[in-house]
Amino acid sequence: MQRSGDFGLYVIDEDDNSTLLVHNISSENIYKQQEDSIISWSEPKHSAQLALSFQETAGCTFVWNQISSMQRILHFDSLHSEAFHNVISELKEIPDVNRSNLPLLLKVVTENCITDQMRLTELILKDATFFQKLMDVFDSCDNVKDVADLHMIFKIVKGIISLNSSQILEIIVGDQLFMKIIGCLEYDPDVPQSQHHQTMLREHAVFKEAIPIKNALVLSKIHQTYRIGFLKDVLTNVVDAATTTNLDSVIDANNATIVTLLKDDIQELFARLRSPSTSDESRNNLVHFLHEFCSLCKSTKKVSVLRELISDGLFDIIAEILKSPDKKLILMGAEILSIVLAQDSLMLLCSYVVRPETPLLGLLVKRMMEDFGDKMESLFVDIIQNVLEFRGAQNVQFSDKQKKMQGMILDTFCEKHLPELVDLIMASCPERPGDTSEGAFVRVGSHRGAKPEVLLHICQLLCSCVQLDPFRTNFLHNNLTEKVLLLTRRKEKPLVAAAVRFVRTLLSVHDDNVQSYIVENNTLKPIIVVFVADGHQDNLLTSAVLELLEHIRKKNAVLVKYVVDTFWDQLAPFEHLPSLQDLKTKYEKCLERKGPKSTTDDQSEMRQDGRALDEEKSPSASCPQMEEAEPHNSDVAAASSTPSTQMEEDEPYNPDVTAASSASPSKRSGGSVDYMDDEDEQEKRKRQRLSSTSEGNKNTPEQGGEAKEPGEL
Repeated sequence: MQRSGDFGLYVIDEDDNSTLLVHNISSENIYKQQEDSIISWSEPKHSAQLALSFQETAGCTFVWNQISSMQRILHFDSLHSEAFHNVISELKEIPDVNRSNLPLLLKVVTENCITDQMRLTELILKDATFFQKLMDVFDSCDNVKDVADLHMIFKIVKGIISLNSSQILEIIVGDQLFMKIIGCLEYDPDVPQSQHHQTMLREHAVFKEAIPIKNALVLSKIHQTYRIGFLKDVLTNVVDAATTTNLDSVIDANNATIVTLLKDDIQELFARLRSPSTSDESRNNLVHFLHEFCSLCKSTKKVSVLRELISDGLFDIIAEILKSPDKKLILMGAEILSIVLAQDSLMLLCSYVVRPETPLLGLLVKRMMEDFGDKMESLFVDIIQNVLEFRGAQNVQFSDKQKKMQGMILDTFCEKHLPELVDLIMASCPERPGDTSEGAFVRVGSHRGAKPEVLLHICQLLCSCVQLDPFRTNFLHNNLTEKVLLLTRRKEKPLVAAAVRFVRTLLSVHDDNVQSYIVENNTLKPIIVVFVADGHQDNLLTSAVLELLEHIRKKNAVLVKYVVDTFWDQLAPFEHLPSLQDLKTKYEKCLERKGPKSTTDDQSEMRQDGRALDEEKSPSASCPQMEEAEPHNSDVAAASSTPSTQMEEDEPYNPDVTAASSASPSKRSGGSVDYMDDEDEQEKRKRQRLSSTSEGNKNTPEQGGEAKEPGEL
């Protein structure tokens, strides 16, 4: 700062150069960096809080580093004593650079305090021949393999880089010096053998100019950025955090400049990608270039540039890339699309997808069903889910236009692509459970089956569609649900559990049509079959089935009757599990309270708050009338023909959360979710179980009681 000599922070108006703020840098810990774009601090004298907000991350990082450097200098100045006086302060110039002076030069460069670093930087920059002389000394030492001197040169170069001078860094990464500087860094004294950085650069680092870059500044920044990144990788374990941060800030600033100056050349890239005469090799380079450019837009937060690319036809280009037979290009196209979505461009993509002529959604579905390895199918699933759910949209409350668009996208997906996904499931399931022999799988359409990872991702996507479809109508037609449940024939337990979670998701919101469909089509049969076959094991599949039954017990009276009437003979061996005990107790409680009521009264009661089977705290609680000696289908059809509501307040069901946890069946719920009841209700349940057990013993065939037929009350 003028006259005072203190360090200060000036904020200047870029329009008229007027001073907006003058702040004396403090040595106290008053500064904070927030979200990579804000620097804030408190002014104790004025009791004020101030903040600077930066448009670019690189600018914020640069100013933060400057403030940190000034604070370190102020800290050392506060400890001013004779011990901190250094020979550098007395020097008029750098010692002559030769082999005999290497020890003195090393002392000058490395044994100095922070207050002397600026002076040392000035002396190095003042001597225009310093670096050339140092490289000549390196060559002479390298020729005779003088390891001791080479180790000293390594430390000297490392110390010079650690000065964190942007001017010195620009010289070091220049065309004339960079390879020699890298050669100096091959002789790290802490590494037993010399490295081969120069060989790696010469043989493997190739600059590919996918499109002609006419701006010389852009070319210079590209080369400089690559070299600084390489320098940073070489020095990762030998420099301090301040030097690493400084190198990062220079890279960020260069990338921001590259994106800004290069965006006008992207039109030529699009034209070449659209041209049928472009060779495969050239197309490959162009896609790599586009991927790297979009990645730079993301890292430098250049959202406006990405939106310009979208308006210029980026989505059409991505669709063409996804049609490529080259899997590497396909994945790169999907990654570009993922980058675009991460920058608040979801609304633009959804607007593009609803256009009838665009094939983008279909291409994503097609590629999702293919085997890309390395679990890359999840990338396609995430993009499709983002589009279907409008996930990432900035508006918390959707406008009417957004709701209409979301509905159009879901309708298009369910009409055109949902059957295709279900057909792939069918083609991947054997005709007989557990049969993996050749010929066990039936080809469906053009599908020959898929890997388990792909099928898991399809189930995940189907669960998302179920939650988005309020009426579940898309899953009650063409036996779609039954086709998904063919996965219960697979030997892989995670796939079977995924099919169970799909049904659980289907029941997550109470709907009479779904309820009636499940009963009339005996939809739960394959689930009960696999549970009985696997029920004695504590695993994810058992947990998923028990959690489904627990959900039915708590929220669906009609399905409680259906499950017990139809499957209790198979489930009886597992009655020791708490969730099955509770299911049977609910069922029997209704029988105990049964009275002579008409069918109309029964249906009327079902239309009340739907909590009949959970109202155990009141002895006078009523329950739905259940007819005796009637086939279960006719009873349930009659009950479900009238509107009914949830037995308890519905909570959103997340199949991914359920899949992530596998609870022991010995827990309270017997499933993966622990449903806790009040203590007094638990005591009543114990008494009810004892009562029902004693009554059940009187009617067993061994004791002379009359045995009931399956399904008969």
